[in-house]
Amino acid sequence: MEPKFDRYLSMELRRRLLHDIDATAFWVDVPPAIAALSYCRDADDDKFIHTALAAQTPWLVTGDKDLLDVPAIPGLRILPPAAALDLPEFVAGR
Repeated sequence: MEPKFDRYLSMELRRRLLHDIDATAFWVDVPPAIAALSYCRDADDDKFIHTALAAQTPWLVTGDKDLLDVPAIPGLRILPPAAALDLPEFVAGR
């Protein structure tokens, strides 16, 4: 675990959070065919698109400028948090 987080969260709290995340997360295996695709000018950000595509999620909500500038991808909308909160589908789920 990263010492840079020590001033924000105790080690015990981080362990509990990671345990809870692991227990409730929707884990996705990214197929090699998806993992081989390149979308973003920052190649390190492609993993987020790959995961969203593999999970077949309709949205990827992010504040990352590189991701927000990615050209349209069929079946996936990349949008900032404020725009996601304005979606009727999102509002209905609240």
